[in-house]
Amino acid sequence: MPRPAGVVTEPVSEAAAAPPVHLDAFGPNGPYRARNRMTVPDVTGAPLAELSIVPPLFVQRGIAALRSADPLPPEQRAEALERAGRLFATATVGGLDPDSYRHLVSRCSGLPISVVRAATGIVAEAAQQASATVLQARPQAAAGQWRDPSTRAGAAVWTRRGNVFAVHAAGNHPGVHALWLEALALGYRVIVRPSRREPFTPHRLVAALREAGFADDHVALTATDHTVADTVIAGADLSLVYGGDDVVRKYGGHNTVLPQGPGRAKILLTGADWRTHLDVIVDSVADEGGTACINATAVLVEGGAAEAAAVADALADRLAAIPSLPPQDRDAVLPVQPLAAARAVEAYLLRSARGATAHLGGDGIVDDLGDGSAVLRPAVFRLDRADAPQTGVELGFPCVWVAPWTRADGIAPLRESLVLTVITDDEQLVERLVDEPTISNVYVGDHPTYWMRPGLPHDRYLAEFLMRTKTVLRD
Repeated sequence: MPRPAGVVTEPVSEAAAAPPVHLDAFGPNGPYRARNRMTVPDVTGAPLAELSIVPPLFVQRGIAALRSADPLPPEQRAEALERAGRLFATATVGGLDPDSYRHLVSRCSGLPISVVRAATGIVAEAAQQASATVLQARPQAAAGQWRDPSTRAGAAVWTRRGNVFAVHAAGNHPGVHALWLEALALGYRVIVRPSRREPFTPHRLVAALREAGFADDHVALTATDHTVADTVIAGADLSLVYGGDDVVRKYGGHNTVLPQGPGRAKILLTGADWRTHLDVIVDSVADEGGTACINATAVLVEGGAAEAAAVADALADRLAAIPSLPPQDRDAVLPVQPLAAARAVEAYLLRSARGATAHLGGDGIVDDLGDGSAVLRPAVFRLDRADAPQTGVELGFPCVWVAPWTRADGIAPLRESLVLTVITDDEQLVERLVDEPTISNVYVGDHPTYWMRPGLPHDRYLAEFLMRTKTVLRD
């Protein structure tokens, strides 16, 4: 696809243009530069950073220190989180100013710089509001602490299920780091294992939290190799783990581990002229570069094959117009990966699409930028039935499966969805979808699947997992 001859990028500070930077571990005694270090490359293969990889003993000692530490009082936690949010978004932290940080993340992850910029604001806002957000999950009848006057007559008190919370972070989007801040707001001590794919965000966030007032034994950052990864989970009281279906299968039966797997967001169109809703469909597929778990990956259209084909054609026309640009270009929309990784994604897509009708991307989705990296171009495929297995295929770029849906299909093809946008006037259908346990969020009407607001649950409230109620009675 034709591209501009010159790439227009935001100004890059001297720090961002001089790799590699050192990303030290953060343990209970401060920063730690390990002997074992891993090079973090950008999407072209050029080195960006050296990440300290810590041994099991470092992890074990760190968790022990976190466990023995007392949390800050609630008011001080709230103030420290608010300061950390401001520092994360606006200050020089860990030697990097905000522009340098954003460019490193974009070059490392391949996310468009505009997506990284927006995610910076999301994480900062989450930190500033975390102490208020967690209260949305507290049972209405429960007191926040045992000293509440209601406990003199006997009352439910909201308490932690443990003291140390571990996070196996994802690297697909900086915004995932907005969630675990709620654990700090609740008094947990937190240990984060960063993704090697994008370690800059957790490193900056933990540094900001420490600078804002959280002690070294309140929040830690420990990059490990895969042989040590389970040591982090085993040592913590509760854990949050990101990954694919394999992670969900591995940890799904553990009541101390909350797995965050694929989103598989969907859109259902019934009884309406889809043309008036095309903007929200396109935005749901392509926003965030199609990399987030809340991007739509399947669109089900009431009617037959002809109606589904018309929707697929319209989607393909709109998505095909998106330009291929390097991630640091201010107009970039699509994600970029190393060329070999992009070819692997393309091969997997084309294998998965056997039997489907290609409206866009059938001849490949890789656009080689000529520097060792490649843009992942959008793909639109049409299926012949709503329950086709491809509707569960989720990839980290704008890739959507369009299928016909009838009332006879029911809600079965819509199950296992993180978000479902349903455009319908059928209130009975909406009732069934809201009641379906495997659909986490239901948006009725012209609302994109990526819509979120602080204080509302994403995949239930994290505090539902972190907290419990117990009865306290005192004199």
